[in-house]
Amino acid sequence: MSREPVHEGGCQCGTVRYALYADTTATICHCRMCQRAVGNYFGAFAGVAQTDFAWTKGSPAAFRSSEAIERDFCRDCGTPLSFRYVDNSRISLTVGSFDEPGRLKPTAAWGAEGKVHDLHVLADLPAKTTEAAISPEKLAKRKSRQA
Repeated sequence: MSREPVHEGGCQCGTVRYALYADTTATICHCRMCQRAVGNYFGAFAGVAQTDFAWTKGSPAAFRSSEAIERDFCRDCGTPLSFRYVDNSRISLTVGSFDEPGRLKPTAAWGAEGKVHDLHVLADLPAKTTEAAISPEKLAKRKSRQA
């Protein structure tokens, strides 16, 4: 019997792909380990039981960021892909690596001790679309090589 994925995603270069076979919601983590792992103010993750998850293309590299945690990433392009406790049966994927990250709504925040900014500060920043901020000539050179 073949299962249909509920969510799919992968790395920037397309070498590693994954599927989730159960629905999920997102959480964010402000701890320093997650900040460094994703290179941002916080990490955004969506988790499922490992029985509802599969790597569907390629195999990621893994980094043990502590005695308790492993993080998977693409060895070719460096995209951070997952977070998992080594003694747990769940895996959490980076929301930015989902094909449709907007489908995942954040429901909780962790690691408040490392919080850099209140999220409303980020949401209230002046914003422009990429097309409005970059000339058409420069925009053409930014054509994505992502899969």
